[in-house]
Amino acid sequence: MKVDDLLRYRDSAGRKFTLDCEKCAACIDFDFSYAFQPIVDLDKQEIFGYEALVRGVNNEPAREILSRVNEKNRYAFDQICRQKAIRIASELGLDKVLSINFLPNAVYQPEHCIQSTLQVANEVNFPTRLLMFEVTESEEVVDRKHLTNIFRYYQAQGFIVALDDFGAGHAGLNMLASFVPQILKIDRELIQNIDSNPVKQVIVRHLVQTCQELNVSVLAEGVETREELDYIRTLGVSLYQGYLFAKPGFESLPVIEDWSVYF
Repeated sequence: MKVDDLLRYRDSAGRKFTLDCEKCAACIDFDFSYAFQPIVDLDKQEIFGYEALVRGVNNEPAREILSRVNEKNRYAFDQICRQKAIRIASELGLDKVLSINFLPNAVYQPEHCIQSTLQVANEVNFPTRLLMFEVTESEEVVDRKHLTNIFRYYQAQGFIVALDDFGAGHAGLNMLASFVPQILKIDRELIQNIDSNPVKQVIVRHLVQTCQELNVSVLAEGVETREELDYIRTLGVSLYQGYLFAKPGFESLPVIEDWSVYF
């Protein structure tokens, strides 16, 4: 069954579209799983949530899975990603925010495409208020207005919305001008060696200031050294993600044993 077949099924059925796992799985011929990386709130000294990162069933890197996504299976893959991430997170007992990446070009109508996600969350009793949807700014969005509508719909449903990899993509500040998310994740390329790079310092400092004025929480991703962390903390950032705190845990939830090492 192809994506177009599923869309025709929805239209001809004449009812609200709900895609179950069985129908979705029929569209892809490969399996995958997830690793989970913690997002930490240093101000509160607690884990804010975990980002679900796609992996092969034997922990193969994401690129091996994403290379098999194409126009024919993109919609089904996006749907299965959400469902599987929620199911695995529930099995692991996750009671924090679950951050899921989504493919904006795979969402035809947000009110229909979200139905299977809500269905699975209800089945496993995962609170939808803890779902955070990230869209990577590095993926070219065909229709920015459509993406803005998706964001607004998701926010209206009570989901957290995040703009990922900010500073590395196609839209940049134009995307931020079109839609203000709850969380903005600064791309790791801007974070890397920021403590010794005056140009990056100026860019990130003004970006953080812009977000503060817009009431957007900043998340610094890809933090790997104490020097990077120490500089970014001077800017008033509280949310972090990166190897300095924990590497992604394959089908597991890494924990922070000692918060004192970051102060």
